[in-house]
This record gives sequence, structure tokens and C-alpha cells, in this order.
Amino acid sequence: MSFEFDFTKDHLSEIISADADDWYDALCELLPKYGITTESRVAHFLSQCAHESAGFKRLEENLNYSSKALRSVFGRYFGDSPKRDADEYHRQPEMIANYVYMDEYRKYKMGNVEEGDGWRFRGRGLKQLTGRDNYTAFGKSVSMTAEEAAEYVATPSGAIESACWYWESRNLNDIADSDDVKRMTKKINGGTIGLEDRQRRYTHAMEVLGMSVEELTTDEDDFEDILDDIGVLRKGSRSEGVKLMQEALGIGADGVFGAGTERALKAWQHENDLTADGIAGPATLGILLA
Repeated sequence: MSFEFDFTKDHLSEIISADADDWYDALCELLPKYGITTESRVAHFLSQCAHESAGFKRLEENLNYSSKALRSVFGRYFGDSPKRDADEYHRQPEMIANYVYMDEYRKYKMGNVEEGDGWRFRGRGLKQLTGRDNYTAFGKSVSMTAEEAAEYVATPSGAIESACWYWESRNLNDIADSDDVKRMTKKINGGTIGLEDRQRRYTHAMEVLGMSVEELTTDEDDFEDILDDIGVLRKGSRSEGVKLMQEALGIGADGVFGAGTERALKAWQHENDLTADGIAGPATLGILLA
């Protein structure tokens, strides 16, 4: 199987931020293997992966947290007894992963039961494959052990193929045969957070590939869906919803709701005659993100 159109390296260089030389050959080899061969399928795949990997530049989970960030992001794991002292894990990515990602300490299991599994099976690839169970399932599809798959996903070919495996397992080619970015995003993300950027990337990719697409307009129902997906944000929250809020506030958008974000939100709430409690609920977000 091959592409049903002329997919060039120049096309790719206009769609992703990373160096196209690092990705083009592997994409040409692997996308057709998973039936991602038409303009719309390639545009959906590249745009969704680019959104989640900062343009194919972020391929490994960053666990280099400060002790302060650990208390905010992983509060259930760090703090008073019997939780552990965050200061002991300050800027220790491997130690952090081998604590917070181990099944022994998690409510939602990942299959990480052997010593070192948390770090060994940390998030990698274009879709941030995480946990022994996921690496085992993907590895089985490419005749590898979970450990071999973990090394493979750290390469451009593995990063692409693990994303293709995810794509195929959710029958995303069926959705990709339309311009329905919202439906695609819900299938991948479980909601519509990041929809605007995903739509922008998809539209751009289609234009680069010589196709046209009708721009998505966000109606009232879509906006309510976005608010539902975001939920209530407060200090310690970490999500794409926080990033959207930070962008609307005009401050550094890293997706982490820290003290600086709380101060900025309180100031904005005060200026807009809202309760300045530093908590972003429906009333605050409905005005701020409108």
C-alpha cells in the first residue's frame, strides 16, 4: 500500500515544527502500513500528533519536577505522613516515576509492578505511551517485548508506529475520511480541549496538501462542551484547560496552576466584578474564555 497522493518532504516541513529530515522516511514507510494514505487521513494524523507533541518536538514526558511542583501536581503522593517528602524527590525524574507510576501506589493501575517499571515505561512517543500494560499491548503488535517496545518508541519510527497503533485500535481512519475535527478530537481526547489548535493545524495541513476544508466555527453548544471538559480549575490543577485559561489571562501558559496563575486570576476576577477567590469555575471561565 502507498499514498494516494504525492506526499513530499516539503509538505511535511510546512506542517510540523521539527526537522522533516528526521521524520519523513519513517512516515512514508509506516503510515501506508496502517491505511493512512489519503490527504485527509494524513492531515488528521499529523495535526493531532503535532498538537500533542509540540510539532513533533516533545517525545518524552518531562518528569523533572521541583518539590513545589510535585506538591501541586502529585499532591496525593506527597505531603504529610504517610505520604512522602517532596524535597527528597526534587528534580529526580527517575525517582518520581518509580513512585507515582507504580501500581502499588496508584488507584488506576498501569501494569507497573516490577522494580523500575515507572521510569522504564514513562510516557514516550507522539501519543505519550505510558505504563507496562500499554507497552506490552503495543509490543505484541510489532513482535516485541514491553522492554523492547519502550526502546523502540523512543526512536522516530517507534514514536510514529505507536501512534499508528493507537490510531488503528480506535478506528480513527473512519473519522479521518471527513473534515470532522471535533469528532476526531473527542475520540482521542475524550473531550474538546485544544479543539481550536487542532482545527487550525488540520486546516493548515490540508491546505499544504492542496486540499480545502471548511473552517470549524465554535457555536454555543461547542463552547459549553469545552467548559464541561475543563471543569473547575484551582491552584494545583494541571491540564490543557489551565493552559487555555493562562493564555486568556495573558500570562505564561505552561498548563500548571501555581501561585502566579492564582494571583493573575484573582486580579482579573476583581477587575471584572467577580468573586476574587482564585478559583476558575463556570462563571469565571464562561466570561474569560468567551
